[in-house]
Amino acid sequence: MSRHMTTDTDLEVITLPHRTNPSAVDLVLEQVRELIVRGGLKVGDKLPTERELCERFSSSRTTVREAMRMLNAYGVVQVRPKVGATIIDQRMNRAFDLFSFNVDEISRKTFDDIQGFRELIETGSVLQIFRAITAADLEELHAINREMVRAKSVVEASEQDLRFHTRLVSVIDNKSILDIYRIMTPVILRIMQRGKTRRTIEGETYREHEAILHAIERRDGLGFQYLMRTHLQAGLSTFEEE
Repeated sequence: MSRHMTTDTDLEVITLPHRTNPSAVDLVLEQVRELIVRGGLKVGDKLPTERELCERFSSSRTTVREAMRMLNAYGVVQVRPKVGATIIDQRMNRAFDLFSFNVDEISRKTFDDIQGFRELIETGSVLQIFRAITAADLEELHAINREMVRAKSVVEASEQDLRFHTRLVSVIDNKSILDIYRIMTPVILRIMQRGKTRRTIEGETYREHEAILHAIERRDGLGFQYLMRTHLQAGLSTFEEE
């Protein structure tokens, strides 16, 4: 899976956690953010040295070092020996790593939240999908669905299942949605794998995908929304009432 690097202009929207009673480190974090944004600094630019930051912000070396450590954790700054602090933009990667943590167990609430969000996107985008999708897109989606059936394991088939949905959403050309889907990938895959067997993949999942594509080909908006909603909720039966 490729790692995403945002453009230079995206640095203008850097935001940091807000605290009601900011500590000395919080204040330095905010001052560094202002330095990056107001100074027009870009990915690859270097921040002032640790000593210069201490003097500029009237802060101790310990405070500045802790702020740099946190910025590194946020994916905004990389600190290297003898090089100093360089601006990077791996915020989406950090969010992906956080979302990847401890997804072995999927609760009913997690299922409802994730599939509910996907339903809003995948059924709510029906008009945009119908306007943007091409014959080549549809051909590729059918091909992905066939690859899913040929997968040698449930894990591999689930990856193709997610690829199908991500490819469908990609036709509306909304980068923010694709970024969010990438972040949610570990949880979506766990949901897709839950209760799945080769039989359900070759049967139900394949047929549901094909029905969704046929609804698109007919430009049947209501049919598309019904089929997609039913498809996304198919795994609900694997959960006991909580």
